[in-house]
Amino acid sequence: MNLVTGNFSEGDWIVYPRHGLGKTLGFEKQVLSEDEVEFIIVYFENEKMTLRIPVNKIHELGLRAVSAEADMEAALSVLRGKIKIKRTMWAKREKDYKDKLNKGDLVSTAEVIRDLYRGEDDPEQSYSERQLYEKALNRFIRELVVIKNIDLSEAQKKVEENLKKS
Repeated sequence: MNLVTGNFSEGDWIVYPRHGLGKTLGFEKQVLSEDEVEFIIVYFENEKMTLRIPVNKIHELGLRAVSAEADMEAALSVLRGKIKIKRTMWAKREKDYKDKLNKGDLVSTAEVIRDLYRGEDDPEQSYSERQLYEKALNRFIRELVVIKNIDLSEAQKKVEENLKKS
């Protein structure tokens, strides 16, 4: 990592709160309105999307390096915790969940997964609950794969094991 390019180097795994896990492909400079702007190029495999993000906006947008293993362990322990569902309308809870997911930190994502998880004996989820759960789960699992250097099926199994302990 280096300071000139926002602390990221080519080939680094990063997390963009709005899109999840991505890999830096490199950097480029462009002249926009007579100003030279440096961009970090990030590929998001899950979304099959490449973004050019101005380096001077990295912190504002919440881009971060992949979490440390200790942070992942803390997030996995959140999955084992007690479900916390507020007694409010779904629209309010949905906004709260989306805000947590868009923060981009691992523990907040784990809280969304834990609170929206439905085991085999639990009642059905609404379409929007299921969509939000899948989005959070997908982001979490992809970061787990990179942190633990395991494949997707192993990561999925590890998450499910932790959720069933709650």
